[in-house]
Amino acid sequence: MATEQFEDKFNLNSEYNELHRKYPMSGRRPLIGISGNFSEGNCCLANGYYLSVLEAGGTPVIIPPYPHREQLLSTIEMLDALVLSGGADIDPRYMNEAPDYNLLHNINPARDEQELMLARLAADRQIPILGICRGIQTMAAAYGGRVHQDIYAALGDGLLVHSQEEERSIATHSVDIFEGSLLHKLFGATLAVNSFHHQAVSQVPDGFRITAVATDGVIEAMESDDGRPMVGVQWHPECFILKDGNRVMLPLFEWLVSEAALYRAARTLHSQMITLDSHCDTPMLFAGGYDLAERSAVALVDLHKMDEGGLDVATMAAYLKQEARDEASLLQATEKAWSLLDGIRQRVECSGGNAVICTTPQLVAEAKKQGKKIIMPAIENGYAIGADLANIEKFRDAGVVYMTLCHNGDNDICDSARGAAEHGGLSPFGREVVREMNRVGMMIDLSHASEKSFYDTLEASAAPVVCSHSSCKALCNHPRNLTDDQLRAIAAKGGVVQITMYKGFLVDEGEATLADFLRHLEHAIEIAGIDHVGIGTDFDGDGTILGCRDASQMINLTRELLRRGYDTTSIRKIWGENWLRVMAMVQNNA
Repeated sequence: MATEQFEDKFNLNSEYNELHRKYPMSGRRPLIGISGNFSEGNCCLANGYYLSVLEAGGTPVIIPPYPHREQLLSTIEMLDALVLSGGADIDPRYMNEAPDYNLLHNINPARDEQELMLARLAADRQIPILGICRGIQTMAAAYGGRVHQDIYAALGDGLLVHSQEEERSIATHSVDIFEGSLLHKLFGATLAVNSFHHQAVSQVPDGFRITAVATDGVIEAMESDDGRPMVGVQWHPECFILKDGNRVMLPLFEWLVSEAALYRAARTLHSQMITLDSHCDTPMLFAGGYDLAERSAVALVDLHKMDEGGLDVATMAAYLKQEARDEASLLQATEKAWSLLDGIRQRVECSGGNAVICTTPQLVAEAKKQGKKIIMPAIENGYAIGADLANIEKFRDAGVVYMTLCHNGDNDICDSARGAAEHGGLSPFGREVVREMNRVGMMIDLSHASEKSFYDTLEASAAPVVCSHSSCKALCNHPRNLTDDQLRAIAAKGGVVQITMYKGFLVDEGEATLADFLRHLEHAIEIAGIDHVGIGTDFDGDGTILGCRDASQMINLTRELLRRGYDTTSIRKIWGENWLRVMAMVQNNA
């Protein structure tokens, strides 16, 4: 029997060889997960979704609905972006609302629970998200918003036809897009769209804003209001690619793929470097029953959030409010410091081996290799030592890596930036404290010190000093912030300034954003140099900003540094190398 000769497209060897003609093969494209529809026991997906992703430069993968939550976590960890696709109605019971079956067309239990969970898990990890039609409704329901069970019943007569009979690639009405939104940047002030829905978002969740409406007032799009890559649209942009390769909606998919690539680059970088926050006040929450290993609804730092945000090291400060300085009060302050430090240790010990206390750069590096989260103890306010210099060595032996000389009020060591200039800077006792901290290898933190105390300490210290959570006075005239001369002086001493995320140190009024934090960071880099800056959030104290509200959102900082063109070497320095270098210098000179 003669062998048939078929067209070249059936020659698998030819295709296989073509793929391997060059080495290395083409790089990994961003992996875009698309939630699959589910009907009559089958998972299915309209081809416009994956064709649009492919055309935009991504690699699509369909996520079928399944009830296994552990596997869902594994799936989400692989993704670089998520598309929540269209389909059946959202069950209103997920929004604590009784269903009206006269209004609902159909609901899809197999999809609802999984996709609502998927949306929350992706948001926790700062994964870029695009919600389409049902997808925008899923986002609203998952994040605390609300959805009309039926727009015609809820909004009355006079609405446009939102369930068009025309072919899906045909636009049937326009939407008005709000200035300042991503959609406005991509498409301008108006956009012709298609429409296949009878539900719609009625109330956007906290953290989102409406960015497009139909001419009848129906909400057509929403976006994160703090710069996170999360967008939902009510129309079906994927359908347009089906009509002769129509590219009118492609910018939306190209945005998603570009954000996915940036997200993957940031995640990869976090896996390769040590990421360190030099100051959080989480021990202040211990009295409320804080558990390091449990996701907290209150605390901004826990193991779950550290993992989601790619944060390796949280420096937890035992904070002491400045109180009276009689003998009994000083002893009580020391006891409280020991209690808080013991609380840190206990919570690490109860973390199931997932966290460790580290007190040297070498231990930090080893723990990173082992995949452990790292807690470093510190003391905020030298009031903790009372009048006994011996406490400094005891605290250092217990693992304390730095001590802030004072807080908001003068103490026996020095004057505070918020004090009454009692000593005219560093006191005689304070000079002894500085020498003893140098001797035992404990870092000296000047974050709350007055300007005179700052310069006195620089002169008295034989080792570099740090500011664990401060910002720039040139940009925000707060007494706690550092002047440009102070930035230069701490750099000349070999130290490091850790820019903080407290809004009062970043802006004169109103909410502070990640962009405001970056302004201070870049100013410090300009004045002190890239080798003398870092990050000290002040989470669980006063620190939190739009775009970086807690430890889970720390990856957003890396994403923005990459977007601004910072190279890997600079990002590694900012994220921890500078701080660890100074720590090593202080400890090695002890």
